[in-house]
Amino acid sequence: MNRRAFLATTAAAALIPVLGQAATIAYTPGALNRALDSGTPVVLDYFAPWCGTCQAQRRVIARLFEENPAYKEKITYIEVDWDTYKREPITQDYGVPRRSTLIAVGRDKREIGRLVAQTGYDEIKALFDAALADATA
Repeated sequence: MNRRAFLATTAAAALIPVLGQAATIAYTPGALNRALDSGTPVVLDYFAPWCGTCQAQRRVIARLFEENPAYKEKITYIEVDWDTYKREPITQDYGVPRRSTLIAVGRDKREIGRLVAQTGYDEIKALFDAALADATA
């Protein structure tokens, strides 16, 4: 294993305990519709384990989950593995241009907002706040 892959894998593994506490689902076909049909908004996280930007986003998301339990309770967080699903309908239907894309989808199945390659706390928090507002509307 090369050093870059090792470092990315180690960083991702460090987040597993924190993200595992949230309503986190590893994407499989149909997961988005099942979550939306259950009445919760969704945040889709298009990630790759080797992506540094994705890891930076996940650190912010882990912090948000720690700071506000409502994110865990009211929003379904679905991780979409870019390497597996980049050519699949879930990616094509939303016009996802690249990994490190976060998309909030409301209970009405419409896109609430998206971030592409953004790692700022305020931007990611605003996306989760929009999903939370949809959950409580």
